[in-house]
Parts: sequence; structure tokens; C-alpha cells
Amino acid sequence: MARVFVYGTLKKGQPNYKHMINTAKGLAKFQGRGRTVEKYPLVIAGKYNIPYMLNIPGKGHHVAGEIYLVDDQMLQFLDEFEGCPDMYQRTLMRIEVVEWEGKGGTSEARAAAEGVMECFVYSTTTYPPEWVSLPYHDSYDSSGKHGLAYVLRESR
Repeated sequence: MARVFVYGTLKKGQPNYKHMINTAKGLAKFQGRGRTVEKYPLVIAGKYNIPYMLNIPGKGHHVAGEIYLVDDQMLQFLDEFEGCPDMYQRTLMRIEVVEWEGKGGTSEARAAAEGVMECFVYSTTTYPPEWVSLPYHDSYDSSGKHGLAYVLRESR
């Protein structure tokens, strides 16, 4: 099992959350909410208004998202879904736990209590340079006030 932090369309209430609860793709168990310990630019970019966390530590905001415990099958699905390693790269990042619902072993409980844990995050180092100049967000909502509606893959 691996811990994954999602900040975009895979969160609850967002357009691709359906994949997180589709057990045919593997298991993903919601653990809690968190935010990146370091600041990162979260931008909405491209003609499909996709949220991207640019892997530029120290610039931007502490990005909010959700922490999931996933099995190997779901992790493989997420790698494919996220276009890893070309579009996004899966890297370990430190995530500050904001709200914890996870149940389990003592190491997990201790990590949650300490407030910081390492999670895999899909961020990118492969982006057009002009994306650095886009507005930065601390949280993503596909129907947020930014007015940039996400375009589902089925509609592209």
C-alpha cells in the first residue's frame, strides 16, 4: 500500500473522483485532508483547464488536497491516468495532515499525530515556461471562481 496526495480533479466532489472509488481500478481508501509542507505553484493550464502542481518548491502556496491509501493496482492506474512520467512525475512530498480519518497501525497513527507524512504526489517539471506566470491557487475546485471549467477526457 502507498499513500497518495491528490489536489485536483481526483478529489471528492471533482470530475475524476469516480476513478478513486472504482474498485475495478484498485483500492483507494480516504485517509484525511492535508496540504503541502512546502509551497508550490498550482496552476490551471492548457486548453482543457487541467490543474497542475509545478514542481518548483518554495514558490506559490501550501496546496490543499486529500490523502489516500492505495493498493498497487490503483497506483498503476493513477500512473497511467496521470501520464506518468511524461505529463506528471510521481514524487514523494511532505504533506501536513490537517484532518485525519485514517485507521490503522501505530506508525500510521503516530505520523498523523505528528502532523506530517510523506505521500506520493503527481506534480510536473515538464511544462511550458509561460505556466509559471499563470495565477497560483492554494486549492482546486473545477467549478471555482477562476471560471476555467475542466474538460473531461470523454469530451476532448
